[in-house]
Amino acid sequence: LGELATWFHREHGLRPELTVVQMRGWRRAMLWEDTGVPWVAPSPNMPTPDTARVYPGGCLIEGTNLSEGRGTTRPFEWVGAPYLDAHAYADALTRERLPGVAFRPARFTPTFHKWAGRLCGGVQIHVTDRATFKPFLTGVAVIAAARRLAPRRFAWKRPPYEFERRRRPIDILLGTDRIRRALERGRPLRELERGWTADLVRWRRRRERVLAYR
Repeated sequence: LGELATWFHREHGLRPELTVVQMRGWRRAMLWEDTGVPWVAPSPNMPTPDTARVYPGGCLIEGTNLSEGRGTTRPFEWVGAPYLDAHAYADALTRERLPGVAFRPARFTPTFHKWAGRLCGGVQIHVTDRATFKPFLTGVAVIAAARRLAPRRFAWKRPPYEFERRRRPIDILLGTDRIRRALERGRPLRELERGWTADLVRWRRRRERVLAYR
């Protein structure tokens, strides 16, 4: 958060009275489990470090009519809907050969939020290699597979979302409408990934000047 605050301070012209108190002993390559600090859930829907690992991609599910597992014991790790076949969904995602992740067929019934009280067919997202896992790519893949398997039943969530009443929620979550439009055209997943890789490289170069930890 200190690095992010510094970024906004320097790159976006904000002029708060900013003081960043740096941590001691933390390195960028560390996982939460490496810190020796107990996990305290920052939200009822963020119960474990595993939830936090999948969340950067799992949150994209909020922009669809898929359940992202809210109302279950595994939010953002379980994804599905009543109109999906769990085994077909898991098979489709497994064929993508995504790094650091495995998909297990799962059936779950949310107690609240989307599809509350309805049995959903879906998958559980298992992170098998924390070093190579790509949560954002995985989230896009989960959406793309659901669209392919159930094109008539899958739908984008409609506004409002987070106090925004005009833009589609998925476009807000993705930061652009380009990825949604590419998904609607049925573009291959790897083509989509190449489309944002160049932006990611540029971002990593720009952020170097505000990094406090190595």
